[in-house]
Amino acid sequence: MNYLATVFPRARRRRFPISRDQAMLLMAAFNEVMLGLDTLLAHVLNNTIQPREWIPIIFGPVAGVLLLFSGLIALRNRKQATWIATTVFLASIVVGILGAYFHLVRGILPTAPLGSRVTLNLLVWAPPFLAPFAFAGIGLLGISAAWEEVPTGSGRLRLPFGRTVQMPYSKTRAYFFLVSLGTLVALVSSALDHARHPWENPWLWAPVVVGVFATAVSAGMGAANRKLTADDVAIYMAAMILLIVVGLIGTYFHVQADLTAQSTIVPERFLRGAPFMSPLLFSNMGMVGLLALFSPREEIE
Repeated sequence: MNYLATVFPRARRRRFPISRDQAMLLMAAFNEVMLGLDTLLAHVLNNTIQPREWIPIIFGPVAGVLLLFSGLIALRNRKQATWIATTVFLASIVVGILGAYFHLVRGILPTAPLGSRVTLNLLVWAPPFLAPFAFAGIGLLGISAAWEEVPTGSGRLRLPFGRTVQMPYSKTRAYFFLVSLGTLVALVSSALDHARHPWENPWLWAPVVVGVFATAVSAGMGAANRKLTADDVAIYMAAMILLIVVGLIGTYFHVQADLTAQSTIVPERFLRGAPFMSPLLFSNMGMVGLLALFSPREEIE
């Protein structure tokens, strides 16, 4: 169902150049490249990047190029393109899990007394252990987009070799759950990052409030086992737009914090100061959430 048409009826008659799943795959390719760049900027802080830290830095751009290549192949051979995309996304999940493990280990004191080896303060000041899960999240999103749902709305995904898998809910509802999960990760990561500073600043509460709201709304959209109304979709769209706005505002504040008093750009401050790309994760999830509202039909409308 084209949920966007429940709020904007003209969207039902509008023809789009690409399908919803193709748009999701393009978002996934773009995100892989940006994650590689973001990881490079974060790991440059070490002055000497460890060998294992090059994995996500190299993987991100390579994955993005391979996904774009698979998109071209899909014009003639959908099955082969699905194989390539699935392999890339599975690798992305592995990279994300390994990265989260390496970050979490940095926040553990193995020689400390039992009960003090893992504390909230350690996790706050250690490398963000949730950040690498962005690779895993993109992997899950991409796999959902790469596999064709036949028939549309049935939750039955067509796999290679003529196999199928039946999900407990439709692909659209799966997208809603993935948006909720991605927003939750962004929310927790933001809260841990902001915990390094006093919470007296009211702007620090904006991503918390909007993140909780968007997480709950998108999860509710996925869990709703009924026909969604125009009001449901309108509230969901408002939550996604708020995510986009909060991400842009957060980026503005992070950039302002990294500038000098004379508004001079000092690269070192951008590397060691407030991560100016991190708030854009909220905006990214908002855009993915809005794409989930488009028609699930494979044929371009």
